[in-house]
Amino acid sequence: HNTDKNICYYFHFISPRHGGESVAEVLRAHGIKFVFTLVGGHISPILVACEKLGIRIVDTRHEATAVFAADAVARLSGTVGVAAVTAGPGLTNTVTAVKNAQMAESPLLLIGGAAATLLQGRGALQDIDQMSLFKPLCKFCASVRTVREIVPTVRKALAVAQSGTPGPVFIEFPIDTLYPYHVVEKEFAPKNTPKGLMGKIIAWYLRNHLSNLFAGAWETRDLSPLPVHIPHATEDEVQRCVELVSRAKKPVILLGSQATLPPTPADDVRKALESLGIPCFLGGMSRGMLGKNSPLHIRQNRRDALKDADLVLLAGTVCDFRLSYGRVLNRRSKIIAVNRDRSQLLKNSDMFWKPTVAIQGDAGSFLVRLSKALKGHRCPEEWPRSLKEGDAVKEKANRSKADEKTERHLNPLSVLHRVDELLAEDSIIVADGGDFVGSAAYIMRPRGPLRWLDPGAFGTLGVGGGFALGAKLCRPESEVWIVYGDGSLGYSVAEFDTFTRHKTPVIALVGNDACWSQISREQVPMLGSNVACGLAFTDYHIVADGYGGKGYLTGREDESQLDDIIKKAQKECREGKAILLNVLIGKTNFREGSISV
Repeated sequence: HNTDKNICYYFHFISPRHGGESVAEVLRAHGIKFVFTLVGGHISPILVACEKLGIRIVDTRHEATAVFAADAVARLSGTVGVAAVTAGPGLTNTVTAVKNAQMAESPLLLIGGAAATLLQGRGALQDIDQMSLFKPLCKFCASVRTVREIVPTVRKALAVAQSGTPGPVFIEFPIDTLYPYHVVEKEFAPKNTPKGLMGKIIAWYLRNHLSNLFAGAWETRDLSPLPVHIPHATEDEVQRCVELVSRAKKPVILLGSQATLPPTPADDVRKALESLGIPCFLGGMSRGMLGKNSPLHIRQNRRDALKDADLVLLAGTVCDFRLSYGRVLNRRSKIIAVNRDRSQLLKNSDMFWKPTVAIQGDAGSFLVRLSKALKGHRCPEEWPRSLKEGDAVKEKANRSKADEKTERHLNPLSVLHRVDELLAEDSIIVADGGDFVGSAAYIMRPRGPLRWLDPGAFGTLGVGGGFALGAKLCRPESEVWIVYGDGSLGYSVAEFDTFTRHKTPVIALVGNDACWSQISREQVPMLGSNVACGLAFTDYHIVADGYGGKGYLTGREDESQLDDIIKKAQKECREGKAILLNVLIGKTNFREGSISV
């Protein structure tokens, strides 16, 4: 028995296997199809092993882009998005993107390299306290200390990412947990025979540490997904809401991104909303939930509608700055709030608003259950009809602004209307910018659920390249548009190289007004200076050409051909070319008074 045990122990140590293979096996067992990365020696074994198992490795030009791409995959696929980056600066480059995923409630696994277990804190290359950086940003953080810990740690992290309120998780892999035994042994072994008692003690300690590092490394372990725990409304809570909704004459639903989360398919949520017949305002990832022209989707005059409503259902919507911290809600209205996260559920309820019913649970499944319980009941039709009429008046006024001539260049509203009219039905729209993108949110209409991607509550610039990359990989048949401001384009224009290399053609629409306009609009009248807001009418189309894409410069002289240029861009994109439309735009007063702080 002891001989068999010794042989098994021996083969653990001469095995060419490495910890990266264990990581890859767990990811494959969880249905992970993509790992986004910017390569580094600390994580090479993971990338090589994933590729061998058929997981596609997609390398980007910045670590933040890798995380943004993983975030997009998580939102569109219903699985966990995965990014792997090297130690030290590789990880610090991801901090903004990880915080964005936390605030957007995206299930995401960040894999980070690290200095060897024995060298941490001793001045090794790129060695910093990475755990302290990510603990405030992630639901779960772990530093793997032995090879045998890899499988259970990755399984747990993937389950935690999806449970409760989804969010990012982080695992740090010291380099000696990822490479084969014989490679690590060379680093541990003393170069010369140890002399003296202290030398022998150190050599003994290193041998023991190495043995423990690999002990039990290749024993068979369960790779399957652990249960994911999702909070749901109780039957009593649903029934109480049924009673409130059935008595309401002017109900309104405010739908947030949480309504698109698994396990409830977005189409089931859409059918539930249509069955209820309640007018809806859609925000975040829920844009497009009701299609392009639903009679229930109200896009304008939200403040007025909330003032008149006798019941408001906050389905994954939070009373933060986007709802004036709850101040836009009528104190006489009955308010039903549903959110997976208790702190978000009750945000500012101590000051500006009070929920009639507060449910810590999943918004999507709640809406489906509410609809079933109210089968046969519909909101009085004159209420959504009157709101839709107000929509039509406001949108007609907005459309007239699109017909105005700007002082120079093209009217941005006109450009956005024309793109919207030519969008393919399967298009996915990625929003990355301030002023131009704020206008696009009013004008462009996603054609269906999960066809709009924006950063979320953090308002992060720079998501465009990564979000578009993840979207195109998830939906290769879809036309993916990035709506960029010229300022935000600077963060990820280098990803045109990634689009070219990985054959993920997208179309970037750049509203180029040579300015950080969302800031300038307030800074100039308030403080009398445009300092730091001015940019140049840069030839971004040439940059796209240099990265292997195709760029077009479009100005006022091209106005009559704009539709043809857009159609040509769509055709070339279908043929495999990443396209950048550098559209020179002028100023309008469309968004005066919009929030920039």
